[in-house]
Amino acid sequence: MLHCRLCQRIQIEPMIRLRNVDKFFEQGITRTFVLRRVNLDVREGEFVSIMGPSGAGKSTLLHVLGMHDSAWSGEYFLLDQPVHKLGRKERFGLQQQYIGFVFQSYHLLDDLTVYENLDIPLSYRNIPRRQRESIVCDTLDRFQIVGKKDLYPSQLSGGQQQLVAVARAVIASPRLILADEPTGNLHSSQGKEIMELFTRLNQEGTTIVQVTHSEKNASYGSRIVQLSDGWVVSDGSAVAPAATPR
Repeated sequence: MLHCRLCQRIQIEPMIRLRNVDKFFEQGITRTFVLRRVNLDVREGEFVSIMGPSGAGKSTLLHVLGMHDSAWSGEYFLLDQPVHKLGRKERFGLQQQYIGFVFQSYHLLDDLTVYENLDIPLSYRNIPRRQRESIVCDTLDRFQIVGKKDLYPSQLSGGQQQLVAVARAVIASPRLILADEPTGNLHSSQGKEIMELFTRLNQEGTTIVQVTHSEKNASYGSRIVQLSDGWVVSDGSAVAPAATPR
């Protein structure tokens, strides 16, 4: 009976739990809020799109989830780990073990080649060198960037850098992918391929949270969270019409 209750709890407990998360900037006695009392649950295996106007706090929320931003208040649990209580080293460990991140501005390492940029997430997980080589080669082929493997980011177009950034995010098969405008610099056909890739990964069990301005991209997921002025103003199905911020 105890085992059954434990199984039920594991199935019910969200992968991500945010409770009353605030973030603000101070200038003198003035506080400018970017996130306001955000409460959000994401269950393992969900595909969630975060939408809203520019300045709504979308990217900030994604960076809180990705543990790239620690200057906030409230509670954040990832896989039952209390992120808000963890030190920098412990957060980094969680981040490397579970999360793949697609940055809007790529964040590729300029002094490393495409091949080396893809190898980095695998090296953090202590995967043997020969196995890493095989995974990187398969990924280069999957994203049709084999011919770019020895080039540096500065030698790539914006679209090519975005493809490498997406490849780097998924290469280690993370349980959670966080994507900030993942198709923003891609041609429509490339963008469609990336969204279809995300759909396949999600069907295989990967949890995905993306920030997007595109209703078409949002429709690939099952749920849309609308932000306005840092508030969550709507949280529902991707097929429902977008809520009007209040």
